[in-house]
Amino acid sequence: MVKFSKELEAQLIPEWKDAFVNYWQLKKQVKKIKISKKPHHVHDGNSSLIHDFGRSIFDSIRSFTMTSQMKFHKSHEVSQVKSIIKEGENVEEQEEQEEIYETENELVQLFSEEDEVRLFFEMLDEELKKVNEFYKTKESEFLERGDILNKQLEILLDLKQVLSDRRRKTLGSRSGSGTGFFSRSHSSSGRNSDFSETPSDCGSPRGTETISQTEEVIAALEKNGINFVNSASTRAKTKKGGKPKVAMRIDIPATTPTRTIAAVTSMLWEDLVNNPKKDGPREYINKKKIQCAEKMIRGAFVELYRGLGLLKTYSSLNMVAFVKILKKFDKVAKQQSSANYLKQVKRSHFISSDKVVRLMDEVESLFTQHFANSDRKKAMKFLRPQQNKESHMVTFFVGLFTGCFVTLFSVYAILAHLSGMFSTRTEAAYVETVYPVFSMFALLSLHLFMYGCNLFLWKGARINYNFIFEFQPKTALKYRDAFLIGTCLMTSVVGALVVHLILLSNGFSPSQVDAIPGILLLIFLALLICPLNVFYRPTRFYFLKVIRNIICSPFYKVLLVDFFMADQLTSQIPLMRHLESSACYFLAGSLTTHGLPTCNSGRMYIELAYVISFAPYYWRAMQCARRWFDESDINHLANLGKYVSAMVAAGARQTYSREPDSQLWFSIVLVTSVIATVYQLYWDFVKDWGFFNLKSKNFLLRDELILKNKSIYYASIALNLVLRVAWVETVMHFNVRLFESRLLDFFLASLEVIRRGHWNFYRLENEHLNNVGKFRAVKAVPLPFRETDSDG
Repeated sequence: MVKFSKELEAQLIPEWKDAFVNYWQLKKQVKKIKISKKPHHVHDGNSSLIHDFGRSIFDSIRSFTMTSQMKFHKSHEVSQVKSIIKEGENVEEQEEQEEIYETENELVQLFSEEDEVRLFFEMLDEELKKVNEFYKTKESEFLERGDILNKQLEILLDLKQVLSDRRRKTLGSRSGSGTGFFSRSHSSSGRNSDFSETPSDCGSPRGTETISQTEEVIAALEKNGINFVNSASTRAKTKKGGKPKVAMRIDIPATTPTRTIAAVTSMLWEDLVNNPKKDGPREYINKKKIQCAEKMIRGAFVELYRGLGLLKTYSSLNMVAFVKILKKFDKVAKQQSSANYLKQVKRSHFISSDKVVRLMDEVESLFTQHFANSDRKKAMKFLRPQQNKESHMVTFFVGLFTGCFVTLFSVYAILAHLSGMFSTRTEAAYVETVYPVFSMFALLSLHLFMYGCNLFLWKGARINYNFIFEFQPKTALKYRDAFLIGTCLMTSVVGALVVHLILLSNGFSPSQVDAIPGILLLIFLALLICPLNVFYRPTRFYFLKVIRNIICSPFYKVLLVDFFMADQLTSQIPLMRHLESSACYFLAGSLTTHGLPTCNSGRMYIELAYVISFAPYYWRAMQCARRWFDESDINHLANLGKYVSAMVAAGARQTYSREPDSQLWFSIVLVTSVIATVYQLYWDFVKDWGFFNLKSKNFLLRDELILKNKSIYYASIALNLVLRVAWVETVMHFNVRLFESRLLDFFLASLEVIRRGHWNFYRLENEHLNNVGKFRAVKAVPLPFRETDSDG
């Protein structure tokens, strides 16, 4: 049977951990009480032990009359409980309670006889107060958010009403025949979004009624804070008897290039609408904006429901914790005096309040009605996404592919040695053809392995990476999935290399079999973009979406997953160089004619090498620029400078590799690389990991640490420092053969991937602790309709 302490640790909300009952500390205090209650050992003449309990303070507790409500809370170092409920003036405030505690003289006398018992109830009172205060704070926060969302939904429904009326008027004026108008019914609980179409004549009275209805809706919107270009006061007839156009301003975040362009276009359009030159009674409301607003409100409802669910879990877990710890106290004290304390806990606000449950029911009802076409099952898929259960088949295939990879790699090494593929005669052609493909997939598989290790460690450390990355719980990769993808990838690659080597050994010409690595590369690229629902399609498509956001960094709003992935790309520049080499060799034609010269000394190839060396740092720098534009935080500009220095150092090293005898370029490489390395180390330790806080209680670290062994952090600092200076090898020229040189390059590239995987854990740990410090467990979704002063 699992102990409750472990069960609580597994189920509690990581970001709210400090707000939960400190069950472990209370448990330690109960153990102290147990130790203090051990019997005294007295030796008689026969050297036997006599249990002398003496007069226990609990004797009087057992005889104490429990008919009155006993209440314990802290006052003058004593446990006391008494609740005074203050009712508000309004009906909605009647359930607001303020816990004020007073003492009772009998309990003062009882518990003052034993310090450990008194201290236990003092701690218990503090925990009860902490839980109540946190619950009230979060409850009021979610209730306020619910009111705002309800208002946003009403505005959205009014806008849909205006659009429906405009569409009806347009169709009616074009056809000249009868049409229907949409009337919306209102329920007692709020506005209903169902529209019922009733046939009617399109005569003058009906048209007047519709126009009047639309004017009322627009006036109501202005009172709700919606800013029209032409306010109600200026929306009068023009000199020619017409009515000016009306444009809607809705705050849609420019998170994509399309929205950015649309925002600029909308501003220009509103300026034109302000000065209409054409006659006409048409009013303009952007339909696409309303669709975006609807999507934003829907996402806000989902996050609100998730937050309410977390608060409900918080309440239930804390209640169970109080029950468990009081049962332990009764067992140690051998009496049932804590039953009355438990009654008071049940009357506390975090248990007695039903506002969260009622708001959850209301959100379910509204979401089902307005965003799921009254289909509750569909609505619950959005509100309560289910995580995929871990399958033992995944573990089985991870082991299977790992064994296959080890076996095939051993066979490949033996065959390559026997056939002399790495001899001086055949080394250049074979290494230049096969090495880039093999190294590319090997580095990718290593990165996937490190990511799987990160997922495993994050899960073990209770770091909520799905929330931080904004992953969907249903489709997010687990560490077994990452291991499966990596092992499957490497098994396929080594299998193809074995087939390639066997065909070469059996007399096939290189021109016939050298296409095998290229075909394998094309197969994996086709699988990456395959639209069929096979081999982790949601993950593949999400990966492509993130890559698109990175490449178009200045135009997309930068999320944490975007710049996190961009940081991974800065460590995979060798992989992209290998991709360039593979594409060059397989597209340059026959390897024996002009492939090698083109891909070694061709001008376009060299220029493209510079572009690839710069690209990841450029993308990351553009992300920093966009974040500075969005958040106006000067730290993002400082971070941009780090990537600019890395670009300069990478360009210098690339030029020096082409001119290895130049002392000038050697000096430039040395200076730029040292500056970039120092910049990067500072940012790693201080900004990304949060270390080197001189005021921290943990020397040169931060106050909050997830890992219990602090020596791991100091070892990680040293390891990151060593791996950051691995670039020194690039300026040292060793007299080795081509194969050994390529192997050394692969080894250094692998070290960089390992360093990045090592960096990932502490980067996300720091992000998680920032969320914990702010109790941030629910994503803040921007809302489209901004509060403005009414012009009406």
